[in-house]
Amino acid sequence: QVQLAESGGGSVQAGGSLRLSCQTSVYIHSLRCLAWFRQAPGKEREPVASVYTTGGGPWYVDSVKGRFTISRDNVKNIMYLQMNSLESSDTAMYYCAAGVDIRPSSCSTPRAVLFGNWGQGTQVSVSS
Repeated sequence: QVQLAESGGGSVQAGGSLRLSCQTSVYIHSLRCLAWFRQAPGKEREPVASVYTTGGGPWYVDSVKGRFTISRDNVKNIMYLQMNSLESSDTAMYYCAAGVDIRPSSCSTPRAVLFGNWGQGTQVSVSS
C-alpha cells in the first residue's frame, strides 16, 4: 500500500509563502497522477493542483493560478506545492493524493473519488 506523508504547513500572514511536501513510499513515477487537495472547515474537499507523472502539463484550480506551483523530485520521491502570495481564502487542511489507475484526461480534472491514496493532511492558516 502506498503511503503519503505531508509536511510544511503552518501559519503565515497574507502575502507570505509556504512550500508543502508530500513524501511517497514508492517510486513516484509508479503513481500516475499526483494531486493536492484542500478542505476548509464546513466545505467540501476541492482539488488545487495535479500532474500526470509520465507527461503533460500541470493543472491548477483558477483561484491559485499564478500563485501555486506543483512539482516533484523524482530522485527523492517527493511532490511539492509551492504557495506564494497566500490569501486568507487559502486557509485549509491540505492533502496530497496519488492514483495509479487514473487516465491523463481525468488527472487534469481531478476528483477526490478517483484517488485511492491519501496523506494525513497538513494545516495551512493565512491571516489577513
